[in-house]
Amino acid sequence: MTGDYQRALAKARAGPGVTPGGSAGTTTARAAVRLLALPVADVAALLAAADISGASSNARGRLLCALYIAAVLVVLAAGRLHQLRICLRVSDEVGRILIATTMPVLVLLAWLPATRVLWLALWSGGLVVVGRAVLCTALRAAHRRGLLTEPAVVVGAGTFGAYVAELMNEHPELGLRPMGLLDAGPPRRDLSVPSLGGPADLTDVVRRLGIRRVIVCFSSTCRDEDLVTVMRASRPLRADVYVVPRLYELGMAVPRGCLDELWGIPLIPLRGFGRAPVGPVLKRVLDCGISPILFVAAAPLMLVLAVAVRLRSGQTPLFRQARVTGNGRVVPIMKFHTLTAHDDHDTRWTAAEHSSPLGRRLRATHMDELPQLVNVIRGEMSLVGPRPERPYFAERFSREIPSYQDRTRMPAGMTGWAQVNGLNGDTSIFERARFDNYYVEYWSVWLDLVILARTLAAVARGAGQVRS
Repeated sequence: MTGDYQRALAKARAGPGVTPGGSAGTTTARAAVRLLALPVADVAALLAAADISGASSNARGRLLCALYIAAVLVVLAAGRLHQLRICLRVSDEVGRILIATTMPVLVLLAWLPATRVLWLALWSGGLVVVGRAVLCTALRAAHRRGLLTEPAVVVGAGTFGAYVAELMNEHPELGLRPMGLLDAGPPRRDLSVPSLGGPADLTDVVRRLGIRRVIVCFSSTCRDEDLVTVMRASRPLRADVYVVPRLYELGMAVPRGCLDELWGIPLIPLRGFGRAPVGPVLKRVLDCGISPILFVAAAPLMLVLAVAVRLRSGQTPLFRQARVTGNGRVVPIMKFHTLTAHDDHDTRWTAAEHSSPLGRRLRATHMDELPQLVNVIRGEMSLVGPRPERPYFAERFSREIPSYQDRTRMPAGMTGWAQVNGLNGDTSIFERARFDNYYVEYWSVWLDLVILARTLAAVARGAGQVRS
């Protein structure tokens, strides 16, 4: 570690909740503003709109307005509109704010006069925009006085990274205090902010220095694939991560409201799946809601297949095999027997020559995996996710395939994005890992539903082939 890093860490250890450049009280106030400023401003604006429009003039109206306000807050939060941006410019978000305040109000037409509903929508949209504009103006003024600023770190200490750090110092209204830079190679000595080590130190730096914003710049001394690994490892940290696109001077086909900005430099925020429990909880709720229904629907087919396997091969219909199901967890998953007896099924990759005719058909249609619905119901797997691999091959591929281990950030699934795109069986492991990591990065409930629909269609076609 450099001497600057040691001094910064010493300040961070000065006391609980104390971050460099601020007391514990300042840190608490900054956290409260970051978390509550926009929701409180929106609630105040929506309450004023309900009162001015007359929609809350009676008990029923007050109840309906309370439900309306709650719905608007949910839509704003789902659209990441309750997160304070670096660029405190409300005009970029006006369109999404108006959509969030208009959609829920349409439901009120069944109980309130249309005129009152129209005035409620107009006043709500206008007052939310005005309230946010006043709040952002106050925050910019506080930042210029050194109040409520947030510690930041720049990844990439090249010429551009140093320029970004200088912009933070030259424009205090952005509310960022550059604590240092991270880059590969020897630290530069001509910078006004200290070098804190390499990109691999990001997790340690964020935790110890209380970093709230991470700006990732392109650098000639650090490979992109190395940065990807570092960013994935630090995703659960309580810091917002932004990436500066390499060709940032060109206009990108990304909604302006989804971008952030640092003094004219566009920033693309990274998703924070895994940081909050909402995503994993939603995924588990989806599993618990769908897997029992699928199990009941597939039970007659599984019974027929179990009898067929028993009659054709003389083996027990089911067998268990250890698989890595995410984050190093090894679970015995269930499958229909498709292989003839041999003693290396845990280490043999191609097993077609050991399959019976029925086994080859079950493997080709993936119907041998239907018993894994029991693993999903138990919480050992998910319906959708990267396919679980045998420990022997998981360890081998982690050594040989770049980013293969990153796919285990998500629980393993019965089906996945790679599988519905034809990447199963004896196909490229590198391509599978790439598709699996894409799924983890862009996970959503809708994506899970799309994958399930495509899988069910494939299973239906396979069932017809088996019956024939």
